[in-house]
Amino acid sequence: MSAIKDQAQYAVVSEECMQFERGHPILDSIADGVFTIDGERRITSFNHAAEEITGYTREEAIGCLCSDVFKAGICERECALQRSIETGDRQINLPVEIQNKQGERLPISISTAVLYSQRGDPIGGVETFRDLSDLHELRKEIDGRTGLSDVVGRHPRMREILEILPEVANSDATVLIQGPSGSGKGLLAKTLHGVSHRRDKPFVKVNCAALPETLLESELFGYLKGAFTDAKRDKPGRIAVAEGGTLFLDEIGDVSLAVQVKLLRVVQEREYEPLGDSRTHHADVRVIAATNRNLNQLMKEGSFREDLFYRLNIVGFELPPLNERRDDIPRLVDRILRRFNVRMGRNVTSISENAMLRLLDHDYPGNVRELENAIEHALVLCRGSVIEEKHLPTTLRNARERPTVMPSSPLHSAEAQTIQATLERCGGNRAAAAEELGLHRTTLWRKMRRYGLG
Repeated sequence: MSAIKDQAQYAVVSEECMQFERGHPILDSIADGVFTIDGERRITSFNHAAEEITGYTREEAIGCLCSDVFKAGICERECALQRSIETGDRQINLPVEIQNKQGERLPISISTAVLYSQRGDPIGGVETFRDLSDLHELRKEIDGRTGLSDVVGRHPRMREILEILPEVANSDATVLIQGPSGSGKGLLAKTLHGVSHRRDKPFVKVNCAALPETLLESELFGYLKGAFTDAKRDKPGRIAVAEGGTLFLDEIGDVSLAVQVKLLRVVQEREYEPLGDSRTHHADVRVIAATNRNLNQLMKEGSFREDLFYRLNIVGFELPPLNERRDDIPRLVDRILRRFNVRMGRNVTSISENAMLRLLDHDYPGNVRELENAIEHALVLCRGSVIEEKHLPTTLRNARERPTVMPSSPLHSAEAQTIQATLERCGGNRAAAAEELGLHRTTLWRKMRRYGLG
């Protein structure tokens, strides 16, 4: 291999070395992703870390345009690698966002340089890139911020939510989020705030079920000194604290009718009066409410006001329970693992097939919150880099396996036949079959076990 010419600025390789063989030991030993391109911007080498970060195999990437693999905004505007080739200037630690094979957006930093032949002619370029996901998770953990990438969903109802979420977030419309306990209502509320124009202002949560009526009223609206016996000083309420930002009314279904009347004025007129104050205060807040109760039933019973319901439900989201969106579990596990790795200072990178199948088979009465607890439990017990079945909580490990469902219905029969035919066509390669079927590999495993296919 040729010497490196002006190492601080250029990378020099011979033309013969442009095409690295499958397991080039030097490139594959590097923790950062590395790939090279030729003069037509087609990928000529792709190391193991690049495979891990992007989700594409070396065989899939080589020969493709780099823009087809990375799908980054910078590819459409001004390719940093092409600019390096044309000008000879390096790019160092340039932050960009790419889309991996699973369609998820990933923050990375890239560095680029020119590749020269032994004769000194530019013959392509080399780019190294580093996954910044853990760093971003740490920043979000510190800042308490949430973005669109935090909401995971392949379930049709989740996809509907994700499709309109940016537009809803950028409006000031009042939002009502309904769904079972632990399904992610708080996360969705934080996300709506985190990507809105109010994101730099406070996000104030009030758990309406945690306080009795009198305390909830003073907590929401605040009070003046002397308003009641123990009011020794003025105290601003949560509405005032949320000024300019978002007021999140969690468990709104537990609010008394008396407080509902006053909340209606806040939601409808953006006005309120602190206890002991005769002056009307204006509230520049965006209101998001959530509940796990059936508000339609509460309205029929007369314990929830219809006018408040309709004012809250300008935009309504209904989150499904986790056992109805099992295909989301693998992605949720990845996201939860990443977050807890940052929080706990760990480096657990994956989960075994048996452990994942246990997670997929569970009914989750506690929904996403229960899944988070299971992963945290596993991280406490796991001493290596892979979560095994033995690390999961006893309730999951001791759960009875679901019986095999014989494909008696036309739908089940067609699905089982399609899976069987795809597996045969792929020579039994489950990963390839899952990709062809458009399924996550763990979803395929679950369906195979369900139909007794292996």
